[in-house]
Amino acid sequence: MRWLRAARDTWKLTIVRQTGAPTNAAHPFLDRMNAMSKTALVVGASGIVGSATAALLTDRNWTVHGLARRPTKQTGVQPVVADLQDPKGTADALSGIRADAVFLTTWLRQDSEADNIRVNSAMVRNLLDGLPQAAAPRHVALVTGLKHYLGPFEAYGRGTLPQTPFREQQARLDVENFYYAQEDELFAAAARDGFTWSVHRPHTVIGKAVGNAMNMGTTLAVYATLCRETGRPFTFPGSAAQWSGLTDMTDAGQLARHLLWAAETDAAHNNAFNVVNGDVFRWQWMWGRIAEWFGLEAVPFDGIVRPLEQQMADDAGAWRLIAQREGLVEPDLGRLASPWHTDADLGRPIEVVTDMSKSRRLGFTGYQPTDDAFFALFGQLRADSLIP
Repeated sequence: MRWLRAARDTWKLTIVRQTGAPTNAAHPFLDRMNAMSKTALVVGASGIVGSATAALLTDRNWTVHGLARRPTKQTGVQPVVADLQDPKGTADALSGIRADAVFLTTWLRQDSEADNIRVNSAMVRNLLDGLPQAAAPRHVALVTGLKHYLGPFEAYGRGTLPQTPFREQQARLDVENFYYAQEDELFAAAARDGFTWSVHRPHTVIGKAVGNAMNMGTTLAVYATLCRETGRPFTFPGSAAQWSGLTDMTDAGQLARHLLWAAETDAAHNNAFNVVNGDVFRWQWMWGRIAEWFGLEAVPFDGIVRPLEQQMADDAGAWRLIAQREGLVEPDLGRLASPWHTDADLGRPIEVVTDMSKSRRLGFTGYQPTDDAFFALFGQLRADSLIP
């Protein structure tokens, strides 16, 4: 890569001399050359956030290594097979990769928060311990989420919570949380190795991935499809607070752009950020928008919580028949839908709204209407033969 950096500097000087532009001026060709000299490691590249991040980076001409236990084929991404619970195996898999930026977008759900802390903190530690020394200053970005403010699964949305909208300067909750453990591993490694870092806290993420543990967009698409196919009412599964209160969400593409912005913006280094689409909505409006896309009539919420985990408990056979009839590529309902996670989000008894002022003040201006994000996902799922 040293020769490429030298060539880039020579070409930059030539362009400056020919155009009279200042040395720090933006130029499309220079932007491409700068990106071509950069290498990224995307950890969790087969997931919703990781795949969107890898796609953005390859589009920006980065060299992208995508780490996963079971990598999927992604255009322009060099697969890296590793289990982050195995320190030596992780170090061996990373031995030839000297990444300028590392994007941590993965975690493993366990049966208890104590196990979540033990396993997920070790995964971050094993990754950062296993990275070879970078050829240039390195940045490491960690994706967590709003459980930073709402508490872990075992105490989700309960107890004394910070006021909404959630702001990054609000203190940690007085409860054990695997997000805090992941952050602490990141901070310790940064102090030891001298890299810069950023932490990104999205709300519920909208994006495409098969086999993902937290996937509201695809879950709702599958639920709507089942309602249309079986004639069942398209019934909101959540709480009155979510039906009537304000909320927001995070598109995977918006999050990917935020990750790249933080990696490339000096003022954003060594900071934690909330990241959402930029709009707010009520589910009583969004439910109708989703219903309309699928040609359904939205059933008004009647005050009774009807969890998707119960509504979809016996739908595996029905989905398999739909998949067979329509030639869908994934007949296993369990690999598409995650009702338990959607129920956790839509069943919350409190309003959840996120403040993004910190990012805005530092220059991030990305915006994504949430209904458009849902519609784009539904269209992609249909084009990829995941829903009819």
